[in-house]
Amino acid sequence: MSKKQKTEAEEVKEEKTEAAPEEEAGKEAAPEAETAAEPEKAEAKDAEAKPKDDALAAMNDKYLRLCAEYDNFRKRSQKEKDALYDDIKANTLKAFLPVYDNLVRALAQSTEDEAYKKGVEMIMAQFRTTMEKLGVTEMDCLGQKFDPAFHNAVMHVDDEEKGENEIVEVFQQGFMLGDKVIRFAMVKVAN
Repeated sequence: MSKKQKTEAEEVKEEKTEAAPEEEAGKEAAPEAETAAEPEKAEAKDAEAKPKDDALAAMNDKYLRLCAEYDNFRKRSQKEKDALYDDIKANTLKAFLPVYDNLVRALAQSTEDEAYKKGVEMIMAQFRTTMEKLGVTEMDCLGQKFDPAFHNAVMHVDDEEKGENEIVEVFQQGFMLGDKVIRFAMVKVAN
């Protein structure tokens, strides 16, 4: 080999030797590049998944709200249904109160016919029993303090023996169905 060829062969070896570290550096740089690319890929996946997660969260929130609204509707409907039943019951019983008033008047009349009097008393006892079974109670008014939530004052009398706003006479009996007033008691109030 000539000197020139030797020199060229050495140059090629040197180039190979110099290229080897660059290739090794390239090989080492490749995993670093892959590692750097992985977070970018993860960020890209996160960026794609974020709208999906937001949409899922929104749908879940919408579902929970719909469930809560339905539950509230169901409870409200049940309360309205119960209230409607109580209102209808109260209105029906209110229609029978004039019969009660007439029975009270019939019992207040004196009669010599004992069978007639006994019959009216039995009808009144049955009427009261039926009203009690339906949950209707008579208001105990005589001697109580006047309360506009339960009583309707139609007369006023000055009486030093009675207390202030004391009910001294009941003209028409008041009735309640549970906590609801069916008919206010018509009363006379002292002082």
